[in-house]
Amino acid sequence: MTAPVVLDRRSVLAGSGALIVSFSFRHAVAQEQKTQGPKLPGSLATSPNLDSWIRIDADGRITAFTGKAELGQGFRTAFQQIAAEQLDIPFEALKVITADTKLTANEGYTSGSHSMQDSGTAILHAAAQARALLVAEAARRLDLPPDSLRTENATVIAPDGRRLGYGELVASDMLHVQAQPPSRLKDPASFTVMGQPVPRVDIPAKVTGGAAYVQEMRLPGMVHARVVRPPSYGAQLIECDTAAIEKMPGVIGIVRDGNFLAVVAEREFAAVKAMHALSAAAKWRESAKLPNQRDLANVLTALPSQDFAIFERSDPAVSGTRSLEATYTRPYQSHGSIGPSCAVAQFVDGAMTVWTHTQGVYPDRQAIAEMLGMPPASVRLIHVEGSGCYGHNGADDAAADAALIARALPGRPVRVQWMREQEHGWEPYGPAMVTRLSASLTADGRIADWNFAVWSNTHSMRPGGAGSLLAAQHIARSFAVPAPKPLPLPEGGGDRNAIPIYNFPNAHVMHHFIPAMPLRISAMRALGAYHNVFSIESFMDELADLAGADPVVFRLKHLDDARGRAVVEKAAQEFGWRPGERAPQNRGYGFAFARYKNLAAYCAIATEVEVDRETGRARLVRAVAAVDAGQVVNPDGIANQVEGAIVQSASWTLYESVTFDEARITSIDWQTYPILRFNAVPDSIAVHIINRPGQPFLGSGETGQGPAAASLANAIARATGKRLRDLPLSRKRIKDAIDA
Repeated sequence: MTAPVVLDRRSVLAGSGALIVSFSFRHAVAQEQKTQGPKLPGSLATSPNLDSWIRIDADGRITAFTGKAELGQGFRTAFQQIAAEQLDIPFEALKVITADTKLTANEGYTSGSHSMQDSGTAILHAAAQARALLVAEAARRLDLPPDSLRTENATVIAPDGRRLGYGELVASDMLHVQAQPPSRLKDPASFTVMGQPVPRVDIPAKVTGGAAYVQEMRLPGMVHARVVRPPSYGAQLIECDTAAIEKMPGVIGIVRDGNFLAVVAEREFAAVKAMHALSAAAKWRESAKLPNQRDLANVLTALPSQDFAIFERSDPAVSGTRSLEATYTRPYQSHGSIGPSCAVAQFVDGAMTVWTHTQGVYPDRQAIAEMLGMPPASVRLIHVEGSGCYGHNGADDAAADAALIARALPGRPVRVQWMREQEHGWEPYGPAMVTRLSASLTADGRIADWNFAVWSNTHSMRPGGAGSLLAAQHIARSFAVPAPKPLPLPEGGGDRNAIPIYNFPNAHVMHHFIPAMPLRISAMRALGAYHNVFSIESFMDELADLAGADPVVFRLKHLDDARGRAVVEKAAQEFGWRPGERAPQNRGYGFAFARYKNLAAYCAIATEVEVDRETGRARLVRAVAAVDAGQVVNPDGIANQVEGAIVQSASWTLYESVTFDEARITSIDWQTYPILRFNAVPDSIAVHIINRPGQPFLGSGETGQGPAAASLANAIARATGKRLRDLPLSRKRIKDAIDA
């Protein structure tokens, strides 16, 4: 991968005859709109200028901008469809530029399935308003009513055939204006680009060996660096003789700053060899005391916690006669990125540029600038896709590593590539969790009261301050790790999806937030929703059994949300679910449902699982999902997301668990941290999408993880006759349950 073309706002603005739709961020204007007028839709609320989102050049070239990072969600294609549709131009006539602190709006992190609802919505309205202003300008020039004109192929056309191209119309700066709350959006019935299964623009390079990822970047004069990580949390470097390493062939130098230790070489393999030699030469004093892994549930629930009652409902007239209690656990889990984290940095004339697969270029810029003692304006972060990750893995740390090393070698681009054992041993994990549930049923088999409690750490330690970066923690002038905080509802963190979507007359939900973090943790796809939905939907199946009811019928009995009911019914219908029907021998059917965060996309998943009773091996045979993500832009993109969620969740649910002893992480490779392999991929996954034309985008990237986990667990319980409540539902645990 060669260096991307470097543009800045000054050079773009210097061009003549262009409508600039690049980054413009005005806090005062945004604040005024928040306090004095209707809130603008999506990310227009914080970046209200139309020229933050679209650029139309005098030669007719059109660019859309987004502050979100493409991670494999496929939104770059969807955003291209949205802008093309609302501007009435061909899909191919437009390109999309993603997160770049010099070109795009500050949209914070790419997380929480927010890309479509925030950035996609902003582009939708910005493009529609840009089209309206272009039509108004054409009407003025042609002396015709705007409603008499139509747009097609980047051209405004009059009834008599006269035409004005968009490039002609933007000769002035007439679109450098604030967005307005109302937008004249196109009628969904007229769509020709939105709603169509357009092939994703990011896929060809990925499947043909092209330059797709930051790991593949190669810049002129680039050198390679490797970092020597401490052997455990809190380890102190007490001795390191570097003389012999400095003389190794190809080695340029050693960078040491406190406990931060790295080697730089002309070639990558020379850097790897020198790293191993440097690691052998380093002597560390270790002090880590990790918790008892075999008793993790009791360890977590015994830690001091901040306790919040997050939901209460009471109806004394309703009481239950039969009760059930259950505890569910989730271990620490790794992102398991197939490509270890990587970044490229270059320090020239006092300015730092970093190419990174971070999910938040602006927050990471702030953290790196603080670490280096530089003004943020002198640090530029450009997002380039990385090979694997939804959440906070080592990407931000690799970016900080590269910046710190590049500062020591002015002028030379520096590429830092983590090693597999570093990625597995040092990335921030998805937090371990414990949930305890109890409920009772009325005589007619309805849930009378519901009690849910969850214990968990914070689910985000993403950068913003330097203390979130490993390099900043390890340098001599170290930065303290910021105090962990619970993420606020309605989206939440450890309590995400802890409040049930079902209608219970009596309900009590507690969030026990644990500030202490025995292992390094942060955001992993779906945050606490994965385990909370697993727990709720497993317990719903257990209660259905207690009531003698079919699991699907039982859910519908407690579900009032019409769109939720439609999703449940669609998944059951397409799966061929029949109340009371049993699967063939050694197989089981499972079902689960959730609305992500209770405010995003709806997803129901039915599964068929096969269990080998001799070995305990469970395999997901087929899955059928129904999804309602609001108005559909690219059905293939939604299907990709849900298919990926099911496969990823199956891997978490059946295989994945970080292991450690009293001092060190021990799951540092694919043998000690197994993931789902190709021979365990389902025979089929079918995703049925319920389109809601004209409705808001809901975001589908994280809607499937929780339902997939619970549906798998419920199917395994049906196949074995035994209920497993501790993740992962590993071969050994299933075999032990069968044999018990």
